Amino acid sequence: MTYTIEEIAKALGATALGDISMTIDRAAEPAMAGPRDLALAMNPKYAESLALGTARAAMLWEGADWQSLGLDAAILVSRPRFAMAGLTRMIDPGQGFAAGIHPSACVDPDAELADDVSVGPLAVISKGARIGAGSVIGPQCFVGWNAQIGPNAYLREAVSIGARVRIGANFIGQPGARIGGDGFSFVTAESSTVEAARKSLGDQGDAVAQPWTRIHSLGGVRIGDDVEIGMGATIDCGTIRDTVVGDGTKLDNLVHLGHNVVIGQNCLICGQVGIAGSAVIGNNVVLGGQCGVNDNIFIGDGVIAGGGTKLMSNVPAGRTMLGYPATQMDKQVELYKSQRRLPRLLREVAELRKAVFKTGKDD
Repeated sequence: MTYTIEEIAKALGATALGDISMTIDRAAEPAMAGPRDLALAMNPKYAESLALGTARAAMLWEGADWQSLGLDAAILVSRPRFAMAGLTRMIDPGQGFAAGIHPSACVDPDAELADDVSVGPLAVISKGARIGAGSVIGPQCFVGWNAQIGPNAYLREAVSIGARVRIGANFIGQPGARIGGDGFSFVTAESSTVEAARKSLGDQGDAVAQPWTRIHSLGGVRIGDDVEIGMGATIDCGTIRDTVVGDGTKLDNLVHLGHNVVIGQNCLICGQVGIAGSAVIGNNVVLGGQCGVNDNIFIGDGVIAGGGTKLMSNVPAGRTMLGYPATQMDKQVELYKSQRRLPRLLREVAELRKAVFKTGKDD
């Protein structure tokens, strides 16, 4: 699908200049852009690469001198990455999933699908499942018994939605996302070595090794509106109550949420984050890649944790955390700087000791 410069600018609420009737086929990086591409040069350093390509039009920063760059047309934006979100949404060609229900899909007669739901090849829709209008269930997806999916859901290939999972509107599940598996919950008949070590911070006491007995997951998973779950991400069912993901929250690839976890609204949970059972995450929390969150703790609203941070205890709202164990970011940076100085400090101490002892011996 093609768009004119004027149509793109209008959709983005941006300013169109020059030949606004010019037709655009796709977006491209400046050095690779051709004459029918819109070059994305929304920063002066990227604009330097325009001369390496043959673009006639570009998306530029507000106030850019587009004519001096040899362009015939330009779109000027005040917040480049936000404009990029709108542009990519507008020109995304999608995955080519066909309308209707593929003959190889298995849809239980007792499932309820809105008239315009698309179901791809080899997908399975179980008894009692309900899927809202405008939804796309991609190839090899599974929707479990009595699961509910709201309108305009978009499930990419091989997404799995377990029994009793409830999902709101505008959900996006990336390939291989798994929602609604049983929680990792096991117990021993008597107090275990793990319980003893945790209580004493290391000493296993007189506890002996025992077999683990499974605790079944009776709860489900409840997901709000406008949530996106990344590739290979997994969300466990709650033990008794539901595991919960709030409106607007986005989970990156390979994120794991344990049983009974509660995540608030508009959170960003980046790649390979693990959140242990019964942790509660507030609203607008950002957890960088490979963060870990201990079980049964609370992370307050607006907390930001840098990549690799391990949150072992409650974190008050508004804190910016880093490190293992996590401390406030400015303090962690100071600790790191101090550690870097230690080798030099030790050398200076050794030299001072030599000087002091030598002086004493001569006397």
